[in-house]
Amino acid sequence: MSFVALRRRAAQPAASALPLASASPAAPAPLGDEPLDDKPLDGAATPDRRPALDWRIRFGVLALIWGFSFLFIKVGTQAYAPFQVTLGRLLFGTAVLAAAMAVKRVGLPRGARTWGHLAVAAFFLNALPFSLFAYSELTIPSTLAGICNATSPLWGMALSLVAFSEDRPTRRRVAGLGMGFIGVLTVLGAWQGFSGLDFGGTAMALLASLSYPVGWIYLRRTLAGTGNSALSMTGAQLLLGTVQLAVVTPLFTSVPTSFPVVPLLAVLALGALGTGFAMLLQYDLVAEVGPTTAQMVTYFVPVIATVAGVTLLGEHLSWNTPVGALIVLAGAALTQSRPRRRTAAPTSP
Repeated sequence: MSFVALRRRAAQPAASALPLASASPAAPAPLGDEPLDDKPLDGAATPDRRPALDWRIRFGVLALIWGFSFLFIKVGTQAYAPFQVTLGRLLFGTAVLAAAMAVKRVGLPRGARTWGHLAVAAFFLNALPFSLFAYSELTIPSTLAGICNATSPLWGMALSLVAFSEDRPTRRRVAGLGMGFIGVLTVLGAWQGFSGLDFGGTAMALLASLSYPVGWIYLRRTLAGTGNSALSMTGAQLLLGTVQLAVVTPLFTSVPTSFPVVPLLAVLALGALGTGFAMLLQYDLVAEVGPTTAQMVTYFVPVIATVAGVTLLGEHLSWNTPVGALIVLAGAALTQSRPRRRTAAPTSP
């Protein structure tokens, strides 16, 4: 979830869409709709900049990074325990943000209250979902995990209708939720009695997707409109998530006796690219093209995750998986769409 997005949401009516970062597996929850800088969240907008690469190229790179994150998780868990994969992911992701903070000369936020809220956010947006996805891919394909991740906007829409009175259950949103639910049942093969489905792994992947909007709602209620910079808050959140995993991991795992290169590189890519660099890339995208356009990357992630899992990992894909995924994405898009405003016909003088 983005802290700069929280600022915009604090000043506008509640939107139905879940911030894209939260919806990405791999996506660290913190994403934003303005560039990362040392400007307070309530500060004025920064002047327009001319990025070296066209936004469409960066959009495609971001979709690829997040789409391949599920493959990285699967490869990483082939040699390391899920908690170890998550710890490495957070550690490398935090290192990228720390480097960005050093370059921009941004310090960490102050105040015990802020750090307390960030600790809760780090649990729901980083430590918990990242760990659940890692554990889920021990027993389910990376393709299914990527598709489960696509349900985050649906969870977010359903929860926001309960948590925020301004988010009214319009027909369009209710229809989108219903369509998304049908899509999930299609992916899981409900008409076949869910035969061949690993309930434990699938449930963990769905819970991971649910965890993102829970964290988003918490942030929106507690840290919207703070005076700290987005980069500062996001860096602190990932740092706290790293600390949480550093405490938990030794209690449930033992130190690896070997460090296979390929799984280690997968964890490095998962953290440095999928959690750190992707976060910075997303900020710039939203700042340039706006949150609505940038959020469309969500719909490419499960497609890329499926292609990567099938072609590179040799995962089996039955017809109901891609069909159900398309229905889920259509439902998610419907919950986030807005009806066009009708403009009054000009009157003659």
